[in-house]
Amino acid sequence: MKSTHQALMVQGTTSDAGKSVLVAGLCRVLARKGVKVAPFKPQNMALNSAVTADGGEIGRAQAVQALAANLEPSVHMNPVLLKPSSDMGAQVIFQGKATTTVDAIGYQSYKQVAMPVVMDSFNQLQSEFDCIVIEGAGSPAEINLRENDIANMGFAEQADVPVIIIADIDRGGVFAHLYGTLALLSEQEQQRVKGFVINRFRGDIGLLQSGLDWLEQKTSIPVIGVLPYLHGFDLEAEDAINAAQVVAEKAKLNVKVPVLPRISNHTDFDTLRQNPDINLTYVGKGERLDGADLIILPGSKSIRNDLDYLRSQGWDRQIERHLRYGGKVMGICGGYQMLGKWIHDPLAIESAAGSTQGLGFLNAHTTLASEKTLTNVSGTLTLDDQTLSISGYEIHTGITEVNASQPITLNNNTLDGAISDCNQVLGTYLHGIFDDSRAVTAVARWVGIDDIAQVDHLQNQQDAIDRIADAIEQHLDLNKLWP
Repeated sequence: MKSTHQALMVQGTTSDAGKSVLVAGLCRVLARKGVKVAPFKPQNMALNSAVTADGGEIGRAQAVQALAANLEPSVHMNPVLLKPSSDMGAQVIFQGKATTTVDAIGYQSYKQVAMPVVMDSFNQLQSEFDCIVIEGAGSPAEINLRENDIANMGFAEQADVPVIIIADIDRGGVFAHLYGTLALLSEQEQQRVKGFVINRFRGDIGLLQSGLDWLEQKTSIPVIGVLPYLHGFDLEAEDAINAAQVVAEKAKLNVKVPVLPRISNHTDFDTLRQNPDINLTYVGKGERLDGADLIILPGSKSIRNDLDYLRSQGWDRQIERHLRYGGKVMGICGGYQMLGKWIHDPLAIESAAGSTQGLGFLNAHTTLASEKTLTNVSGTLTLDDQTLSISGYEIHTGITEVNASQPITLNNNTLDGAISDCNQVLGTYLHGIFDDSRAVTAVARWVGIDDIAQVDHLQNQQDAIDRIADAIEQHLDLNKLWP
């Protein structure tokens, strides 16, 4: 590959085809070769987000891709982030800051406002880096979303960048996916496609060869390569919950997390899910929270509506029963707010103006405000007789008044969280608190479980990215991308 690399865009035949992972892997491959490379996603729709050093908010997938490129995340890596707050509406975040809330129809015209923001960020990255690896969103063949497109071919045309298309063979119909996606593009867009990648293949590649030959003959576009299915591979999910878990024959700690309709930053639980001593179960609609040592209420993009949903499932009564029998409950961000006495939304920040009574397990009241807190933090956690250093990040609009013991002291000398007088209920605003295994150990001991296995989440991420990069170097012909 030559030393100066142009931008390259990765688009997919479907959501979850492997775009995010391929971009992360390409960033690591180039970074290994000394290329100054950055990831970029024009528009992301996700409730899993990360905080940048300058106090902005981007999709977590772009934060992982920045890690792959050995960079600190920047708001310019994901200039438009949409955070759904209902089935019809979403908060719009431009270059890290919330600007407005629009419905699906309104956003179609709002894209015209978004494109200059996207191009401003892209141009800034191009001025700083030798190569930009760009991730599309969903599929470029969504006919109903083509007008004013900023996420796929609309951006590729505006920025004049080449495109490769990835498809997931594990879903079935991979050749139809690739051929059909290409057929639905305009002739000019088709000429922009420089290659295909097939993802998650299992078995003998020879069995696939006739199909690869047919695809190249029919489209005159080369297959860059076929990536294998990587067993045991794990990176933070962009949005969909990854329920895969390592289940010990006799788990020491059983954790249950209720899945709320607008659950956010469920990546908080990845470290727990990967721990061989912990059985973490996501509890869905119609299911029960029984059998838990610890119940954790997750973050939420629509606190009051999700609290209503929690009650509709009977989970509030199940939590009360869990506490009566001596169990422990923890809440993170929105889950922390739900554990308090009241949630007030006088400005209609997330839903209709009004107040909702909380679960009442913590002596705290939350008022939603227009100014969002976005910050990376560190400090100390004091839990029972344990005091340890912790770190994490805050993404919330609520201001919580606490009349209870606060177990976390941040380095700016402010306090965070609350713990009940009975020592059974704990809340905090800190996402990512479990990324450090010491916090997992402390919470497990608080629950009454000693000797939990140590899982190095950050190293696991690095190892996963390296595995992707190794597979890319082995199975893709990168000279077809960068002669």
